[in-house]
Parts: sequence; structure tokens; C-alpha cells
Amino acid sequence: MGKVYKLMGVFALASLLFSFQLKGQNIRVGQVGFRFLDNPVSAEAIGRGGLGIVMLNNSNAVYWNPAGLGWMQGKFDLNMNYTKGIVDIDHHSLVCAYRYRSFAFAVDYFAVDYGSLNGTRRANTPEGFIETGEFTPHANVIGISLSQKVSNRFSFGTRVKSAYQNLGIAYVAPAGTDVDDENFDDLIKTKSYSLRVGIFDVGAIYDFQSHGIRFGVTINNVSREVKYANNSFPLPFSVNFAMAFNPLSFVPMEFNAEALTVGMEVSRQRDFDERIRFGAEYNYKNLITMRAGYMGNYDQRGITCGFGLQQKYFYTLLNVNYAYQDYGIFGAVHVLSLGVAY
Repeated sequence: MGKVYKLMGVFALASLLFSFQLKGQNIRVGQVGFRFLDNPVSAEAIGRGGLGIVMLNNSNAVYWNPAGLGWMQGKFDLNMNYTKGIVDIDHHSLVCAYRYRSFAFAVDYFAVDYGSLNGTRRANTPEGFIETGEFTPHANVIGISLSQKVSNRFSFGTRVKSAYQNLGIAYVAPAGTDVDDENFDDLIKTKSYSLRVGIFDVGAIYDFQSHGIRFGVTINNVSREVKYANNSFPLPFSVNFAMAFNPLSFVPMEFNAEALTVGMEVSRQRDFDERIRFGAEYNYKNLITMRAGYMGNYDQRGITCGFGLQQKYFYTLLNVNYAYQDYGIFGAVHVLSLGVAY
């Protein structure tokens, strides 16, 4: 246990140092790229206010805290997730995990569909531009995760991922000064804008084995800066802390203490002030789970809610989860997750 405490202490100290480093920097609002890396995944987590750092114990944990893989109940776990997002920007993911003794491995794929957009370029016309047809920007992430549950109290994990973004083609003129230059149209060339970058996340979870109290910490999207054309920018790096507990365990009456779980997460991001998330879920006889939460200090996001249905057939557990997220002036976001484990 002494080694576990040391590991947890080192991890927490490193997270605090990163957090203080972000605190001393200017907040780079609107200057962070690859923002899709922060898109929340899993109806289970989103339904309770976006709490996933210590409250997920299935393969979807890779999107929040890879250390959560160490708490998988079965040998194999598969999850499929679909989010109907705002302004027709949807994303979906597939993740499968396998546990061998104290280790757990996972492979995942995440993709963003931005839909079709109408392209234009500057031109010497009365409107000042001409249309260039439709284009379809897209992005995806391929990840590999490894976690170890060192004891019945402590786990740690890491996720290594390759993120790709394709913004389509742009029309550039390597010579000339403006659209009214002679032979401007002959000077224009097309240039493709796409990038792939390597990233990693690390995380840890500690279970106090008392009243369901769990503590977790993650460092997400550690990477070098990337560059489009002449402009470089960082990725959405963040440091996150979380805690969860079972409030019914404090009541001196006959309750199923594990039926109700309440949690909180605090996130310090490179391009925004601290964000805080609250949530709770109630599990009724391992058949249906009701969830609700709130995401604080977001421009539009706020209240969330959802439910989950679980059914066990022999050694196989099937589950369906749905989440609703209020997105302010943009309307609602709907999330559906399907999972199977054995």
C-alpha cells in the first residue's frame, strides 16, 4: 500500500503543477485547435452532468479517464456511442476493452461528421467571390489504452491516440496582390489542409473503500503545438479532478447504500476558466438507472438528464443509455449508447 500512496501522491502533485502552470498563463480563448478532442462521449456520463472520471467502469472510460478500465467487472466490454449534436455536427465512437488479470486493454475509434458546407473563394466579380462547390471537413481519433488495477483501492492508466483533422482544400494565389490583378484566375492553386498529431492522456483513481468515496485525476491532451500554414496553436490540454460518494451510506437506516451516487468534477483548461460539473444517478435493482446533472461555467451547456436500462442474459450484460443535454440557444443534444459485456 505504501507504493500505491506514493504513486497517487506523485500523480496528484504532477497534476497540481500542471494546473498551476495553466493558472499563470494567459487564457487563450478561441486559440485552441482540434476542439473535437473535448467532445463528451457516453450517454451514461453525459446524463449525470458529464461525470466520467471516477464513475465509469466500462470501456467508455477511455474517453474520460483510462484508469477506469481497471475497474471493469467482466473480461470483455464493447460500447457504441452516437451523439446528435448542434448545427448538424454529429459524432460517433466504438470502443472495445479486454481485461487480463489486473491489466485492461482497449482500442477505440472516434469520428466527427461536420456535414457538407458550401465553399467560396475571392474573385473579381460584383459579389467579390464565387462558389467552389460543397466540401466535407471531418476528423477522427484512433486510441489505444492500458490500465492496471494495482490493488482494490488504486488504478492508473494511459491512452495514446492519433488525431486527424481534414478541413478540405483552400484556393491560394502564390503571386499577385489582389483579385483584380491581371490573370489572377490563372495564378490560383488549390492546397489541402489536413493534420495528424500524436497525443496522450493519463489518469488515476483511488477508492477509499468507505461510503463509496472515490477520488480521480486526469491530465488530458498532452501534445506538441501543431501548425496550419504559418500559424501554430496548442491542443485543448486540461487537468481534471473528480470525487464521488454514496450519500445513503451516511444515513442510519436500511437503504441500499450503492443505489445513489453523487459526484463532482473540476476542470482547468488551457483556454477557459475553471469549469465545475455536478451529477447524480440512482440505480433501481440493477435494471434501470436515472441520472441528472449540471455543467457550470459553460457558455451554453447546463442541465443534463438521462436514463439507462440493463439486462443480464446468462453471462452477458446488455445495456442501453440515453442522455439529454440542454445547449442553450442551440437547442438540445441527444446521446445514445449501446453496450455489451461478459
